[in-house]
Amino acid sequence: MPHPTGLTHEEVLRRRAAGQGNNVKIQTSRSYLEIFQENFLTFINMVFFSISGIMIALRRYSDAILVVVIILIGVVIGIVQEIWAKRKLDEIALLQRPTAMVVREGVEFEITPDQLVLGDILEVKAGDQILVDGMIFGDGKVEVDESLLTGESDLVLKTSGDEVFSGTICVSGSAYFQATQVGANTVAYKLISGARSFRKILTPLQREINLIIRALLLVACFLWLLVMISFFSRTYSFADIVQHAAVVAGLVPAGLLIAITVAYGTGALRMLGEDVLIQQANAVESLSHVDVLCVDKTGTLTANHINLQSIHAIDYPEAVLREILGDYAYNTTAPNRTSEALGKGCEGKARKVVAEIAFSSARKWSAISLASIATDGVTDEAQAYVLGAPEMLEHALTFTPEIRSLLQAGTSQGLRVLIFAMAAGTDWMTAEETVLPLLKPLAVIYFSDQLRTNVAETLHQFRIAGVELKVISGDNPETVASLARQAGLSVDGDLKVVSGLDLAKLSPAEFDQVAKTATVFGRITPEQKAAIVKSLRTQQRYVAMIGDGVNDVLSLKQANLGIAMESGSKATRSVADIVLLKDSFASLPHALIEGQRIQNGIRDSLAIFLIRIACVTILIFSIAMVTDSFPMFNKQSALLALYGTGLPTAMFPIWAQPGATKKRRKVLRSILHFIVPATISMTIVALFVYLLFLMRAILDLQPGLQLSDSDYALPRTALVTVLIFCHLLLLPFLKPPTRHWVAGEPLSGDIRYSYIALIMAGVTLLTLIVPIFRDFFELATLSSTDILFLITVALEWAFIQRALWRSRFFDNFLGVDLR
Repeated sequence: MPHPTGLTHEEVLRRRAAGQGNNVKIQTSRSYLEIFQENFLTFINMVFFSISGIMIALRRYSDAILVVVIILIGVVIGIVQEIWAKRKLDEIALLQRPTAMVVREGVEFEITPDQLVLGDILEVKAGDQILVDGMIFGDGKVEVDESLLTGESDLVLKTSGDEVFSGTICVSGSAYFQATQVGANTVAYKLISGARSFRKILTPLQREINLIIRALLLVACFLWLLVMISFFSRTYSFADIVQHAAVVAGLVPAGLLIAITVAYGTGALRMLGEDVLIQQANAVESLSHVDVLCVDKTGTLTANHINLQSIHAIDYPEAVLREILGDYAYNTTAPNRTSEALGKGCEGKARKVVAEIAFSSARKWSAISLASIATDGVTDEAQAYVLGAPEMLEHALTFTPEIRSLLQAGTSQGLRVLIFAMAAGTDWMTAEETVLPLLKPLAVIYFSDQLRTNVAETLHQFRIAGVELKVISGDNPETVASLARQAGLSVDGDLKVVSGLDLAKLSPAEFDQVAKTATVFGRITPEQKAAIVKSLRTQQRYVAMIGDGVNDVLSLKQANLGIAMESGSKATRSVADIVLLKDSFASLPHALIEGQRIQNGIRDSLAIFLIRIACVTILIFSIAMVTDSFPMFNKQSALLALYGTGLPTAMFPIWAQPGATKKRRKVLRSILHFIVPATISMTIVALFVYLLFLMRAILDLQPGLQLSDSDYALPRTALVTVLIFCHLLLLPFLKPPTRHWVAGEPLSGDIRYSYIALIMAGVTLLTLIVPIFRDFFELATLSSTDILFLITVALEWAFIQRALWRSRFFDNFLGVDLR
């Protein structure tokens, strides 16, 4: 295909100056504004800021400052961490940004999308993203996937005079087109770099935590309603009502969202060192939920370095055959790795292309007709040559015993086997509906492809993790099965193999059953590959799909988690949640371990937060019923949230250890055995302490006097203090450093959690003792005897709680297995 001339340098400058440039910034991650909005402008933050505004109006400036500072600490941590991650991701993603092949002044070269201008001539080939709207011209033709725009998976043939649109993907062929719309005027400029915004899939853990937070919001709303009613039905002042509302707002675990954000960001940064680029924040954690991993053979199990192994001529001179194969590879306008391997093994020369049908994953064959040339008396005038998969050409030629023997010998060795054939005439190549004519077989060709280094070990690690593996490929089923056995995919050597041709004949119910039970799928079209993934998802499986070619785009979008190779097509990388840099398939088990670490860190944080929330909620109701008072003020609630949960759990995402969780087990269900006993016993102890100190305050009253707000200061201080100590004692129970602490959770051996508990206990004592800190948090003065008593009560609670966990008292009492 001759190069067009294109625009001149002066024309490009004039058009850019006239505002006709493709000036749309390619977004490689979330913008700074989006990061700020998602961290700052949340519902619960707005509630806290509203309460702070009311407190300022009441001249309770320290209360207002405390609320704002605590919220801003979380906001700043989230924003700084996400900006840091964004910059790291942008730095690497810059290398992955799409580019365009443009022709200017007769010279073809590669540029970034922002350098394009209206009227530019661009070349598009198989696997390219189309970056601006335009119109095809010349002899080229391409098949385009417009599913990102239309949702339809059928490929659309484009020839001279047809329009192409930004955001679509060239699947096969090559052609030139002229840019007719650029920048914000294109049909889908937002999809140019952001195909991944098309996918927004929450993990099971995210969905469950969202549900928990919404339930807690409902509880908070109910309590806010009661607080409002109490303003009219009781003697509380407006200032008291605001204090109570602030305490209720603290029941919504804003700190938990911070912990999740830190966990995701930490995981993404850790993965950068493993050559894994995270494009969706939750992708690493999502990998820990995967129970089915679908992989493509070429480029995933194999290194995608195809070599010509051998040519087996059938009733045709091999020397002549090699010349024709060389010319076939040299002159194709849509080269791929197979034609490149042919070109290396067979020398070719330039010849005029009379007609051509480019290879596509759906057809699995290509054809070309070259200008007439005589070789040893043999002429290929008005002839076409076809190269393709035997199964797809079988209906157009006759398989002799010799051919069948060659096919069987190649596939049993795990080789890629293709048939090279000849057809008379070329009219069928230009017909509206392409139907293969009768073909004459010329040769059976073997291609080899190396297995990736450490692929067997990588697959073994996934099997140990309980992940079921499926190989889905466009190659011959027996070839794929042979390579799968070489990779150790089948321990006993028995694999259930199915062909795409057989799949096409099945009913929907039979298709679902085969998708569930088969391990190796061969001769699969892109649509079938996507259908297999979709079928597995409808059967409640959590599916990850790994691919590298443009034929994998549909299946990657269907999967819960899409993973692409760096060497794969730009379109594949754009829709993937994870990109394996340097094609590091062996890095995936590291990502799986990191996903487990993230999930376990969030699980631990959730347990501590829920215990605090449940305790405070029950205490609000129980103390109101028993004493007609409120258990704590805003600053005291903030102190408990900060010292008891916020600061101790800040390190959980970093310190969490990997470890497989039970598949399909809800995270809340997995921690009930820890939460329920601790919540009930801690609430009883805290209520006992509050009533004990309240009784002391009553006994100290002068005869005839009533309790005032100052008289509640000591009981509230004692309540908050014992709750903090009890929460800190949960840490060694959550991660037992020695067998003496083993009760609710298995032995961890990690002493860091115990150290942070001791440090926070020291900080708590310092706050109780130092007047400036004590006064700021509106705490009463506790004597050394009071402090010692509260520490003793907390320690006694820890011994009782250990006995309750070990005896499974609540399990037996409730008649259920909380584990």
